[in-house]
Amino acid sequence: MSQPRRSLTPVPADASDLALDSQLCFALYSTSLAMTKVYRPLLARIGLTYPQYVVLLALWECDGLNIGELGERVSLDSGTLTPLLKRMQALGLIERTRSAADERQVLITLTRSGRDLSHAATAIHEQVACATACSNREIQALTQALQDLRLALLAHADG
Repeated sequence: MSQPRRSLTPVPADASDLALDSQLCFALYSTSLAMTKVYRPLLARIGLTYPQYVVLLALWECDGLNIGELGERVSLDSGTLTPLLKRMQALGLIERTRSAADERQVLITLTRSGRDLSHAATAIHEQVACATACSNREIQALTQALQDLRLALLAHADG
């Protein structure tokens, strides 16, 4: 038996700024969820989670980062990153080694298997780009706008 339709109470004009669909934070949040939903099955085919994929993207760009550098690059704190890296090491994707110059530093490097996954990532990137229904120029502009927004928000949050 279907539920009767509830009538929606009109939002007062002065409260329209609080409408869910007019919130930038909700647009970003729900879009992030949708993006992850597109990535999940594609990454599952190559045995990765989205956070693992992000770490690999950073290492494909610059292999041999220390944990602090990697965490900053992928916006993850060490409490989240360390267990993730341990799982990736168990999968044979990365190696964690102490720096010869400073034993307090743990360097993260790709294994051959980790490097080889970059070929599969190219196909995933293309499939996700297609799913956006955006041109390359639109994707680049949107990415730049979001990066600028992130920097502005972080600058504000940091005081």
